[in-house]
Amino acid sequence: MQNQIKKYSQSVFLFLMTMFFSVAAFAQDGGLDIDINVGKKEWYQQPWAWVVGGALFVLILVALLRKKK
Repeated sequence: MQNQIKKYSQSVFLFLMTMFFSVAAFAQDGGLDIDINVGKKEWYQQPWAWVVGGALFVLILVALLRKKK
């Protein structure tokens, strides 16, 4: 009889501790705050960035491949 009471009290204790930690974990949840800006373009989506980058690439390529006369 004592052995059954001991097992039962351990089970109840483990159940209560599990419930406590579960409630504590849910209490930490602050919810989701998702902000999606679909209309805002990044710098690499701007056409002028590609034009400027291409121009710089060509200038550097010409400077490196230019022969000294």
